[in-house]
Amino acid sequence: MGRGDLDPDQILRLEADAVVMLDQRRLPDEEVELRCESAAEVAEAIRTLAVRGAPAIGIAAAYGYVLAAERGEDLEDAYEVLAASRPTAVNLVWALEQLLGDPSPERARALHEEEVDRCRRMAAHAAALFAAGTRALTHCNAGGLATGGYGSALGALRTAWEEGLLAHVWVGETRPLLQGARLTAWELEAVGIPHAVIADAAAAHLMSRGEVDCVVTGADRIAANGDTANKIGTYALAVAAAHHGIPLYVVAPTSTLDPDTETGAHIPLEERAGSELTRRFEAHNPAFDVTPAALIAAIVTEEGVHRAPVAESLRRTVRAG
Repeated sequence: MGRGDLDPDQILRLEADAVVMLDQRRLPDEEVELRCESAAEVAEAIRTLAVRGAPAIGIAAAYGYVLAAERGEDLEDAYEVLAASRPTAVNLVWALEQLLGDPSPERARALHEEEVDRCRRMAAHAAALFAAGTRALTHCNAGGLATGGYGSALGALRTAWEEGLLAHVWVGETRPLLQGARLTAWELEAVGIPHAVIADAAAAHLMSRGEVDCVVTGADRIAANGDTANKIGTYALAVAAAHHGIPLYVVAPTSTLDPDTETGAHIPLEERAGSELTRRFEAHNPAFDVTPAALIAAIVTEEGVHRAPVAESLRRTVRAG
């Protein structure tokens, strides 16, 4: 598989007898495809982070559900095993719901195309928030790997770079699984955007030195009031950014909006195995945290820029959808 811009089908695709995905656990050292031949195998791939990122796991689940239909599996069981594979990202269940009346390959592939189109549209809106020479900081991975193509937060950075507005990207390593250092840096390198990986703990220091102009992240779920769940460490970045007067932009598709969850306090937050941190000592390993809407300068979807207070703007977006 050659380097460069990732085609959506390189990230995820549905074949006649399998869902095939680029195994993100093997990046950046190896580019290896994983074949999943049942809904249960797709669910395991989602659970073990072979595919990750809220829109991407929604696409994977949709493909897994269609594969189950094509193979004559029990669709109720397939739905349950896929829906339970990861709890925080609302896109997963949302995508499955889109397939209930039409579990066809055509509908699932259209869903994939729609998500990539959303990324390109939201990236254009988000790039308009950048000034020339912007030095951005991003956390976790919200690129094509996480969205099925192009990217949400990373898509915004790509568009800003193409428009001559972006000078440099600081990439938080994103502990404990290093999605920033492994995946975001790999994607930025592929498209030639200047960047440097930093320890997560270095972000506030760089802000204090005036070396960060904005923070740009994706989201796994956005509550009705604009509270946002994202990879653990995002809340700390938001607090540091607010202290230094630096805007935090959340870039995510409308499929990430959850109007039925009133605030971030009601978002289920995934806990991962302590062994990802240490194999010797007792460990607590939350995978996500919640950033209050008050700390977010703008939420950007494919429908536009939603500024504080965002609740009514997000409601209008959901109704329009």
